[in-house]
Parts: sequence; structure tokens; C-alpha cells
Amino acid sequence: MWRWRAGAISEAADMKLFWSSRSPFVRKVMIVAHELGIAGRIERVRKVVHPAKPNAEVMAFHPLSKIPTLILDDGQAIYDSRVICEFLDAEFGKGTLVPASGVARWQVFTRHSMIDAMVETCVMWNTERSKPEGRRDDEVVQASGVRAASGLDALERDKGFYESGLTLSHVAAASALAYLDFRFGTLGWREGRPRLAEWFEEFSQRPSFIETAFADVY
Repeated sequence: MWRWRAGAISEAADMKLFWSSRSPFVRKVMIVAHELGIAGRIERVRKVVHPAKPNAEVMAFHPLSKIPTLILDDGQAIYDSRVICEFLDAEFGKGTLVPASGVARWQVFTRHSMIDAMVETCVMWNTERSKPEGRRDDEVVQASGVRAASGLDALERDKGFYESGLTLSHVAAASALAYLDFRFGTLGWREGRPRLAEWFEEFSQRPSFIETAFADVY
């Protein structure tokens, strides 16, 4: 078992990221990298992973064949997206995106966890609804929509989300909302959520968001 210690990455470090232009979790990592000014130090390596087709190259670093996986200059791997983002912020941002302590820190972690769960639900939703009739579970499709709406409503009501400066949970939210636009263009998630829609419109102007746009490329 390797042991990472703070400050272990040199200024000249080169990192690789197993990457996809279609993954909201990968996009979240890359938004963080851009916000911290280190995107140029991460080599993006396109990898296709699928639940039914384990990728041997990815499994050499992530036993479960998942992306994103970040590979450090010494060959060690860090995953999943939440851990990668927190690592990058601690190592290169010195806590820019995650409060160091107190209630605010746990609020960011909790909000981030909820948003990731919402994205996981939306990924499952998209997969299930794409299945041909007869194989599609319509109850899963319906339940996924209910869960996603609940998560969006929670963000709309979350006063602290709008009052704090940029945090990791904001990056996660931007990637999640962009994924809804990418895969669920007719969903109309902005309806009834004016505060969230306005916030997303503003965030969408950030260079970090523009530089990491989704693309349906394999």
C-alpha cells in the first residue's frame, strides 16, 4: 500500500488522467484543474469503460475499471472523482475549493456528495431509458426522474450554496447541470428553479467551464 504525504508532488510533476469527453465526473475534475491553473500539467488519456466490458488498461490502475483515474508521476493512482478533486485542491490549491475546517467544510462535503449521487442517478436514468422497449425498466426511469428533481430542488433551496464563494460543491453542481443539458435537453430543469438557473448561467461564463465542454466522442 502506497502512502501519500502532503507536498509529495514536485512543481514539475506530470500527471495523466484516464478521461472521457462524455463523463460528468471527468468534467468535474477538469474544471477543478482549470480553476487551479494546472490543467496543462495533466495529460488526458481517452479511455472507454463499460459495465459489461472491463478495460484492462484502466484496471491496471483502478481495479474496478472506472474513470476518472489520476496517475501521478510515480505511477500511483488516485480515484474516484471526489478524491481526485480533493487531492488536487489540497496539493495545488492549498484549500482554495474546500474550507479547511469547521461547519463550512462539512457543508461542502455533504453538498458535494448529494450532487454526485444525483449525477449517478442521472447516468443510470440515461442508460435505462436508452434501452429498447421490453428491456427497459420504466419504474427505474420514473424513479430516477423523481430523485433527480428532488436533488435539483434541494439546490434551489440551499441558501448557503448561493452565499458562499466558489467551492468544490459549486464545481460539482456546474458539471451536473451541464450533464442534464447534454443528455436531457428537453427536461426543462430550469423551470421553477430561477435561482439555480441564474447561478448556472453565470458559472457557464467561466473559462474553466467553457474549456471542458462535453462532446459525444468515443
